[in-house]
Amino acid sequence: MAVAVDLGSSTVGVWATHRGVVSGDASASGALVRRGRVVDVEGCATLLGQLVQRYAQPVPSSDVVVACRPVLATEAEQLSMRRVIEAALAPRRMLFIDTVRAAAIGSGAAAGSLLIADIGAQLTEIALLENGRVTAARRAEMGTRDLGRGATVGLLTDIVARHVADLRATGPADDMDQAVARGLLLAGDGALHPALPAALAAALRLRVHQAAAPRTAALHGAGLAAMSALRHPVVS
Repeated sequence: MAVAVDLGSSTVGVWATHRGVVSGDASASGALVRRGRVVDVEGCATLLGQLVQRYAQPVPSSDVVVACRPVLATEAEQLSMRRVIEAALAPRRMLFIDTVRAAAIGSGAAAGSLLIADIGAQLTEIALLENGRVTAARRAEMGTRDLGRGATVGLLTDIVARHVADLRATGPADDMDQAVARGLLLAGDGALHPALPAALAAALRLRVHQAAAPRTAALHGAGLAAMSALRHPVVS
């Protein structure tokens, strides 16, 4: 069986073959994930196990689990995620996929050059992709939850614009030119904010496209990657 997991700062989600998506509030019992980093391995593993039990049919020991990781995640951050998933799901094989890459796949937009921003509750990731591979990326420890705690749409927009400008100045020129002509793909909770997409379009002077089902685009993309890994076990 193929399984995908997204350990978000606000929501933990699971996708399983032929079973769809289940999700739970990552902050309901205290902070489990903060700014994209697992801070409570045991609590996160418990929540993940509870989510899997919501499926009408039991989820057997998984052949492969693909987990979303924040872009530029450290080895220590990945180790914490691995500990959570191994404790809850005991997969035979586990792979990581950058959240921005998963969101592009889940949106059907991975082909060609792509500029993408995934704005979550506590973390913002911006990346340039070429045929689904991350070629340059930036991240900022701010998200939509901060908008209710003193941060403004203008501040979050400025942060994204600054990182996009940095990518445009330092990224592969040909890929960036093609991506800019295509516009910015916006995923995550920020894509559904009433003011943020328009503010980004004005600041960047780019078309901003909202991902289909932006809150679960990355999870669905990770699910597609898990199915591919199951069919082609030598490919990681």
